[in-house]
Amino acid sequence: MSSFAEIAKTYIQTQKPDFNPQLGLILGSGLREIADELTDATVIPYAKIPHFVQTSVSGHASALTLGYLKGVPTVCMQGRIHYYEGFKHGETIKTYIRTLKLLGIHTLLLTNAAGSLHQDVLPGDLFLINDHINFQGHNPLIGPNDEEFGPRFFGMEEAYDLDLREQLLAAAQKSQLPLAQGVYAAVLGPNFETPAEIRALRLLGADAVGMSTVPEVIVAKHCGLKVAAISAITNLAAGMNHEALTHEGTLLHGQKAAKTMTQLIFNFMEGFSK
Repeated sequence: MSSFAEIAKTYIQTQKPDFNPQLGLILGSGLREIADELTDATVIPYAKIPHFVQTSVSGHASALTLGYLKGVPTVCMQGRIHYYEGFKHGETIKTYIRTLKLLGIHTLLLTNAAGSLHQDVLPGDLFLINDHINFQGHNPLIGPNDEEFGPRFFGMEEAYDLDLREQLLAAAQKSQLPLAQGVYAAVLGPNFETPAEIRALRLLGADAVGMSTVPEVIVAKHCGLKVAAISAITNLAAGMNHEALTHEGTLLHGQKAAKTMTQLIFNFMEGFSK
């Protein structure tokens, strides 16, 4: 058993006893407001949770919220660690996801901010990830394997659960929300990509690009969680328009997309709770 995740789980349970979450929700840049929709909520700063590391990235609150989303017991991570904050954070990513698993979730829904590689998927739109390409040059499972969570070798053919994706597409259709889908390319960052890199990613089959999510999906898949992921498109990728890419722009467009993202997740939760 991963001692870090076990210790973190034990502390969290002291803060909200007898709470048994079914869903884990991870919020990306500019999307923290979704956590405000949880009812009967208990908020725990990462700084108080053993072995949880506060993110250094603006727009990530570094707090865990436990409560109910459309009646479904949910544990929500407001903020995540990225590899560009330091490679030692691979262990932290494992601790985050395995803690959620030990708390009892069976489904993990991730959100992020991403750049679009298509002119018809614009800032403010939502994008459903159906597969990924890992260009981060790292994997959180490097090192000794913890057999308590999963096997040394495992497949990634259905990293993004088909049934969950169909539910999200149906949820989008219910409110006539456009929801593109495709392949997410994860890069290391923290710099944005060059126009040449974007052209290469497009040739390799990517439809969106970002700096997160894939490490968490790998750990979640390893420990048997069902996974879905949605991007808030915050920009057209480098070389596709004349607007300079900035993190401030990412946060601004992420906040604009938050309302649409919240509506989509609410619709999804109505089916999830049945």
